[in-house]
Amino acid sequence: MKPATRFAQRGRRARSQPRTVNLPVTRASTVTFASIAEMAEAQRRFEADEPHPTYGIVNMPLRVAFEELMVDLEGGHRAVTLPSGLAAVAVALLACVKAGDHVLVADSVYTPTRRFCQRTLARLGVETTFYDPLIGAAIETLFRANTRVVYLESPGSLTFEVQDFPAIARAARGRGIAVIHDNTWATGLFFRSFDHGADLVIQAATKYPGGHSDVLVGAVVANEEWWPRLREASRDLGQTASPDDLFLVIRGMRTLAARMREHEAAALAIARRLQAHPRVKRVLHPALPGDPGHALWKRDFLGSAGLFAFELEPTDDRAIAAFVDHLELFALGYSWGGYDSLIVPANLRGARSVRPWQGGPLVRLQIGLEDPDDLYADLERGLERLGAA
Repeated sequence: MKPATRFAQRGRRARSQPRTVNLPVTRASTVTFASIAEMAEAQRRFEADEPHPTYGIVNMPLRVAFEELMVDLEGGHRAVTLPSGLAAVAVALLACVKAGDHVLVADSVYTPTRRFCQRTLARLGVETTFYDPLIGAAIETLFRANTRVVYLESPGSLTFEVQDFPAIARAARGRGIAVIHDNTWATGLFFRSFDHGADLVIQAATKYPGGHSDVLVGAVVANEEWWPRLREASRDLGQTASPDDLFLVIRGMRTLAARMREHEAAALAIARRLQAHPRVKRVLHPALPGDPGHALWKRDFLGSAGLFAFELEPTDDRAIAAFVDHLELFALGYSWGGYDSLIVPANLRGARSVRPWQGGPLVRLQIGLEDPDDLYADLERGLERLGAA
């Protein structure tokens, strides 16, 4: 089946009585049993890694449905549910490392991921080296005897560098090093991480799977080799998400394929028009032919997302405020992936150590599901205000 069909049909095996299209929300901490024998059988199935409920934190129907859909989206073997994308980052890394280990992390990762490595992993005795996202197969020169993880985010956060994922993964897996990928930008619809060599894939389901800016959920999907360690880390840390949030994100995933194509088309239309604007120095979008990462994007990706950035000609904060503060259709805010369009000046202070940003002011856009002509007209008026200021 094609992805759109799978996302509409899968994750509904546990149905209510009477049969309903959507699984009902079941709020529960405690699962009760009719007898000791039934409890023992439930525990046996749980220990055998069957998706069977024994307690409210694991294997409840909506959680099982969500994890089934995440495996459908990303590939892999099994998935765990987390309360946010950052929680997914943390659990994926903690599943793979111990005190004394070394990890390699792309210099262009999500800033909270960088902080987690620099603070929490460091406190646990795990050393992090940030690497140039354009390093490719030469990453093997950074391997040490105690390197346990290579962590990729491609395209990179804010600056959208595309990594040579297959080359990096081949080098890492040849040494038994786990390959973790944050695939939130493309999702499994537009980049098949496991096909390119990933062992664990992170998805901030807050973004495109949720799709409506009203839920926080994360997931990690593992291949069969790494599944036991991921499962144990998730259970030991007591991570889960509420059934209400899972209901919302499952509902969002039913329309994921349709929404992603709309985000893609609108973002490309606006990015191309911004390329021609005299006040825009450069557009950072890997699906554009002139982008430095375009060849790798074209080779490895199946589509592009609604998130990209553009660099302005040198200007001051007052002029940027004149541009951003009076936009009508772009809200000023973090996060992305919803139906609504967002804008935020990109703050790269402290966010790069290997490839510091050398350009001018950088602005990130999340293109929602509004009409792209209306969105571009709003940006154009804002750029006129910037020029006047």
